[in-house]
Amino acid sequence: MRKFRKVAVGGTFDEFHKGHRTLLLKAFEVGEQVVVGLCSDEFVKRMGKPHSTASYKQRLEDLKRFLSEHGFLERAEIIPLNDPYGVTLSKGCVEALVVSRETEPRALEINLKREKLGLPPLHIVVIEMVPSENHAPISTTRIRRGEIDREGHLLKR
Repeated sequence: MRKFRKVAVGGTFDEFHKGHRTLLLKAFEVGEQVVVGLCSDEFVKRMGKPHSTASYKQRLEDLKRFLSEHGFLERAEIIPLNDPYGVTLSKGCVEALVVSRETEPRALEINLKREKLGLPPLHIVVIEMVPSENHAPISTTRIRRGEIDREGHLLKR
């Protein structure tokens, strides 16, 4: 049963992996419509990631492929993110944020900023980080380092 009319989820979605899929599946489970903020190439550069990142175009293709395979494309609105907040600081944008445990502090920060703007807080739906075979969270950084694959299987060195 969908709880919210419109929810937001955001990320770089690089090396599109099991954690990303879990996050998006939760967003479409709880929201009728989902605003997916995809970090722009400029924003990614400013983040100072410890590894290279696929282009916005490539990440957008991977994201659209997943959404299409699951029949979610018509319920999704993909927008470029040029900062950590996207549409979340505007009135009536969305009712809830779907975040991982890792990005929960950002969701709390968004609600603080909304309070200062006189906006009601957004509901925050948190999913736990998806563990790899060795129980450490699946992350793009670990995939880029060659430690695990996109499913969280350990790669032999």
